[in-house]
Amino acid sequence: MSQSQQPLWTPAPDALSQAPLAHFMNWCAERYDRRYDGPDDFHEWSIAERADFWSAIWDFCGVRGQRPGPVLIDEGHMTEARFFPEATLNFAENLLSRRGVEPALIFRGEDKICSRWSWDELAASVSRLQQAFGAMGITRGDRIAAMLPNMPETVACMLAAASIGAIWSSCSPDFGVQGVLDRFGQIEPKLFIACDGYWYNGKLQDVSQKVGAVAAQLDVAVLVLPYAGDAEALAASLADGHTLPAFIEPFEARELHFEPLPFAHPLYILFSSGTTGIPKCIVHSAGGTLLQHLKEQQLHCGLRPGERLFYFTTCGWMMWNWLVSGLASGATLCLYDGSPFAPDGNVLFDFAEDERFSIFGTSAKYLDAVRKAGLTPKDTHDLSHLRMITSTGSPLSPEGFSFVYEGIKEDVHLASISGGTDIVSCFVLGNPLKPVWRGEIQGPGLSLAMDVFDETGHPVRGQKGELVCTKAFPSMPVMFWNDPDGAKYRAAYFERFDNIWCHGDFAEWTQHGGLVIHGRSDATLNPGGVRIGTAEIYNQVEQMEEVVEALCIGQDWQDDVRVVLFVRLASGSFLDEALQARIRSGIRDGASPRHVPAKIVAVADIPRTKSGKIVELAVRDVVHGRAVKNRDALANPEALDLFVELPELRL
Repeated sequence: MSQSQQPLWTPAPDALSQAPLAHFMNWCAERYDRRYDGPDDFHEWSIAERADFWSAIWDFCGVRGQRPGPVLIDEGHMTEARFFPEATLNFAENLLSRRGVEPALIFRGEDKICSRWSWDELAASVSRLQQAFGAMGITRGDRIAAMLPNMPETVACMLAAASIGAIWSSCSPDFGVQGVLDRFGQIEPKLFIACDGYWYNGKLQDVSQKVGAVAAQLDVAVLVLPYAGDAEALAASLADGHTLPAFIEPFEARELHFEPLPFAHPLYILFSSGTTGIPKCIVHSAGGTLLQHLKEQQLHCGLRPGERLFYFTTCGWMMWNWLVSGLASGATLCLYDGSPFAPDGNVLFDFAEDERFSIFGTSAKYLDAVRKAGLTPKDTHDLSHLRMITSTGSPLSPEGFSFVYEGIKEDVHLASISGGTDIVSCFVLGNPLKPVWRGEIQGPGLSLAMDVFDETGHPVRGQKGELVCTKAFPSMPVMFWNDPDGAKYRAAYFERFDNIWCHGDFAEWTQHGGLVIHGRSDATLNPGGVRIGTAEIYNQVEQMEEVVEALCIGQDWQDDVRVVLFVRLASGSFLDEALQARIRSGIRDGASPRHVPAKIVAVADIPRTKSGKIVELAVRDVVHGRAVKNRDALANPEALDLFVELPELRL
C-alpha cells in the first residue's frame, strides 16, 4: 500500500498538455469520435478496443511497413491470438529512418574509450555489414550469436542482421564458456561475433581463450570486433576467424536494402536466467517488439526525436534490446560499457551531465549503491536536462524512491518498471500524466489487461497475489526455440490459470491504482501458511548502512518453513547481537512480525545473475542440499559455496 500521504512528484500543468501521451489521447479521441475521462479511462479503452489501439499506435508512431488485412484475430485465446497477421515490415528500417550528421550513438567504455557515430555513419556501417553477411550466405531465419560489450558496433551488427531477416541473440563477454554454450549451443548460429577483450573496473579482461573454446564447440565462423585487445591475433588463432575491418573491407556503403518480413517474423532470441536449468530460448517477433517499444518509449516515457536516451545495461539483459529501439523514435542512444563505479561512482552522472541525458535508465541495485556510497548528484552535477529516471531489475524500495528525489533530482519523473525477458518489455511502468507515489509503480502499460489473482484465480484488491495478464498483447513470445509443440511455452506462462498469462511476480494493487511488486512468487516465503514477499524484507534491511545486500529464503523446518535472512555487511561491520536486534526490530516495525527472520546469517557474498538479480531459488536449493542445475548462469557462482553446510542452519 501507499508509503506516503503526498505524491513525490506531480506532472506540471504544461506537461499534462504537452506530453506525447496527451497528444495521442486527443488524436485517438478525434479518430474514434469518443471522449476519455483521463488516463485511467483511456487505459480501459485501450484494453477493450485492442485492435483500434494498436492500429492507432502503428499510425501515430509512423511505423514503416505494409498493413493490409485485420489488426487482430483469435483475440479471445492468449496463445492463438495474432496481431497484424497479413502485415509486413522490417525492424531495422524503422530504426534507421533518420539520416544526417547529428549523433545517433554516443559511447563510453569506462574512462578508456569514447566515440560518437552520426546517423549517416551508423547507416554506412550497417550497409557494409549487411553486404558482408549476405556474402557469407547468411539469410532470413539464420541465427547470429554475439558475445559483445554495449558498444556502437554491436548495435550496427544487430541492425544489419535484422535488415536481412536474420535472428539476433547476444550476451555480455563476462559470461563463462559453459554459460555461453548453454545459450548459443541451443540455437545453432551461422556466425559467432565476439570482442577481443573488454574493460571492467579499470582492468583489461582478456577473452581470447574463452572465444576459442566457444568457437570450437559451436563450429562456426567467428567475427572479432576490435575493442580492448588484439583482434588480429585472436582471429588468426581461430579455425575460421575474421576481424571486422577485413570482413567489411570489400564493401562500400550504399543505399540500404530492407527485407520485407511478416509482422511475427523472429527478431531476437533472449534467454531466461538459467539458474534452475538450461536457459529457455525465448523468441520475440519484429513487429511485436517494435510496437510495444514505440508505445512504451514515446507514450509512457515521452521520448522525442533528438533526445538522449540512456540505460545502464549489458547485451545480456533485455534492457539492451529495449534501449536500441529508441532509434525508432529518432533519439540519440547513450551507450556505456563497464563498471558504473570506474573510476568512481560519479562516472554515469558525469556522462549524464556532459551529454544532457533526457532519460536515465538503471537498476534498483545501482540506485541503492549510489545512496550507500554517500553520493548526492543533485549537488555535484548539472542534471537540468534530465526529466525521467527509470528503475528495474528488482523492486525499487520506498527508500530508493525517496533517495532519487532527495539525492539526485527533485523535479524528475521517477518510473519504477517491471516486465522482463519473457515479453522484452514492461507489464507495469510509468505514466507521465499521473503522480508518483513512494514505493509504487504507477500502473499497467497501455492495452495490457493486468490484474492480481488469488490462488483460486480470482481478482483481488487490498491483498497480495499473482500478477497476471488476461488478454493477448503483441510482444508475447512467438515461441520457444526447440519447443515444436509449444509445451514448454504453455507450461511457462499458462499452466497456473487457464488462458491467463501468469508472470510469476507476487504483487498488490494500491489505493492509487498503482502496483507494488513484492518479489518473485516462486521465491515467496510461507511461514505458518502465510505468503510473504521477499522484497518486503529487503526494503527494511537494506536501509541500514551496515547491510550492503540481503537475500532471504524459506528453510524447511520442523514440518513448517522458517525465514532465514542472509546479509552481506559493509566493511568494518559485524553481525553482533545489537545489529541482529536492530534488523529484527526494523523488519517488525516496517513490515510485520511475520516477516521477522528466525535466523540471520552473515555471508561474504550473495550470488546473482549477470544482470544483477539475486538468486533466491539457487540458495534455497543449496541450503536444502539440492544441486544447482546451472551455476554458469551466475556472475559469481563461487558465492553459492558460502551457503553449503552453514552451522547456523543445521537441524
